[in-house]
Amino acid sequence: MEFKSKAPADCFTILYFAAASTFTGKKTEHIPAPVRICDLFTKLEGTYPGIKDKVLSSCAVTVNMEYVDLDDEVSSTDQEIKAGDEVAIIPPVSSG
Repeated sequence: MEFKSKAPADCFTILYFAAASTFTGKKTEHIPAPVRICDLFTKLEGTYPGIKDKVLSSCAVTVNMEYVDLDDEVSSTDQEIKAGDEVAIIPPVSSG
């Protein structure tokens, strides 16, 4: 089974790991671009009600394998996720 597929020309790919994948029922999906990083969680909450509080509030986010700081209002307000980008939603890893 292939984990991801190439996004359509006007979309970016979002990868869901662990709890994010369980909550959405998906490992990957394509979302129309552009989306400002600061608006990503709101967009996902509209599609998956409850995901913001139950999953996303404790997740790390990468864009093209670079971690982004969603708490940095200046950076996350200005930065856009563009067509062809790859976003990963990474819940905290627990050990046991």
